[in-house]
Amino acid sequence: MISTSSLSFHHNHRHHVLSNNIKPNSIPLSLFRKVALTPSKPFICLNKKLLCTPMASSSQLNSIPDFKADPSLINEDLAPTKPSQRTYSGWEMASLWVGLVVGVPTYYLAGSLVDLGMAWWQGILTVVAANIITFIALGLTGHPGTRYGIPFPVLARSAFGIRGAHIPTLLRGLVACGWYGIETWIGGEAIFLLLPNSIKNSSFSNSIPWLGTSPLEFACFLVFWFLQLVAVLKGMDGIRELEKYSAPILILLTSCLVIWAYVNAGGFGRILSMSSRLSSSEFWALFFPSLTANVSFWATLALNIPDFTRYAKSQKDQIIGQAGLPILMGAFTFVGLAVTASTQVIFGRTISNPIQLLGEIGGFGTMIISIFGITLATITTNIAANVVAPANALVNVSPSVFNFQRGALLTALLGIVFQPWRLLQSSESFVYTWLVGYSALMGPIAGIILADYYLVKGRNLRVNDLYTLNPVGNYFYYKGYNLEAVGALVIGILPVIPGFLQKIGTLNPIPELLMTIYNNAWFFGFFSSGIVYWILSVLKPTKQLH
Repeated sequence: MISTSSLSFHHNHRHHVLSNNIKPNSIPLSLFRKVALTPSKPFICLNKKLLCTPMASSSQLNSIPDFKADPSLINEDLAPTKPSQRTYSGWEMASLWVGLVVGVPTYYLAGSLVDLGMAWWQGILTVVAANIITFIALGLTGHPGTRYGIPFPVLARSAFGIRGAHIPTLLRGLVACGWYGIETWIGGEAIFLLLPNSIKNSSFSNSIPWLGTSPLEFACFLVFWFLQLVAVLKGMDGIRELEKYSAPILILLTSCLVIWAYVNAGGFGRILSMSSRLSSSEFWALFFPSLTANVSFWATLALNIPDFTRYAKSQKDQIIGQAGLPILMGAFTFVGLAVTASTQVIFGRTISNPIQLLGEIGGFGTMIISIFGITLATITTNIAANVVAPANALVNVSPSVFNFQRGALLTALLGIVFQPWRLLQSSESFVYTWLVGYSALMGPIAGIILADYYLVKGRNLRVNDLYTLNPVGNYFYYKGYNLEAVGALVIGILPVIPGFLQKIGTLNPIPELLMTIYNNAWFFGFFSSGIVYWILSVLKPTKQLH
């Protein structure tokens, strides 16, 4: 355990050396204001032991000489990573994406584009284009995580303020809780598939109106929910090991599924001959909301990617590891489209649900292997994408009450409250209400954080200020809130709300402009909030150096 009882900062600057036998508060504050300090390797120490920041630049000037971390803002999950913790190589970062991409939701998303009328190549290009955009966002947001070793909730403090950071982190966490429930429900369906027909056809399979599903399916959901906790409670080290060893297994099983479809369908001639059912105007009308939905698919992780890149060995490793996202998404999209199209030839009907497909393939041994693959894919996606962010958000709210494991447990409980079986009632509600809907929150947050880090702060953060409630700290702003960031967030979200209300059927009709804004929710929020925040920050009087 890392104690936070004594957190101090040491400087090595051009003309003055603060040695271990001189206390920081013995140096007059005026000296720090007048002397131009150029620390060569500033670092944070916990109990006199080096904690981190071999990558921190000389511009990381500590503004509070007599500094002590506030215990309400730090614990071992929020403190910058130690050099010994930075073990993620490029391959391990890429393995993370293999585990995330290879899953049932990605398979669903691929098939939905063709169902809506796109040709197979249009669907793949839409997915790849969206994930190139996502990759750029991932690389930009991941940079401060690797440079300073800080997680997303701490990075959010620089833009939204020490207390204001709870707004973006909790919004991100709530979306992750919904996703956690969706993935867990999919895993429960895999367990349901293994049950004997005598049980699946019993009275326990009858749906209960107030519950929205059957007791048997709900029981399978709870079983899978418990199974995940074993991996969840092992923390980040357990996640890293799970992703590293599961990646080759998932690639092998996916390859086997493609080979099976190719052999039994007599090739992929059917999918290659599929043409678009859309006119030019219809395609473009569908393209932009589909692009938004696909960006939204990973917009959540594009926000809290510092939770992972803080463990990367270098910026090169985190960039190389994430560069495979567009390739992996394009490849797995083709798998989903090809296998789905092949089912029409093999079974005489289209089976877009991979779990139902595995039930049709036949053979108990084949089914067991297939279910193992789905279970592994679901767990790896769920834990990495949907546990880390809300767990760290809860730790950020109260480090003294929550640690990673407690935050993860509460995340799992909230995943049940979201009733994911209702979110998956139809593909339209999943893609255009769920995915596009929450992108209205993720886009503005991403725009503000990136504008703050690159345009306002110039990539230079003062790490000690991120862990103090001292009003002279650079990120305390107004009573712990950066009102410019909060205002920009509201401006980015409000215009999207009418379109969301129209989608869920509570507001009709609305102007076409507002519907267009909703269909491009992530892009509208990202640019509008980012630009407004940047302008407000430029107009704000410059804070004096402490």
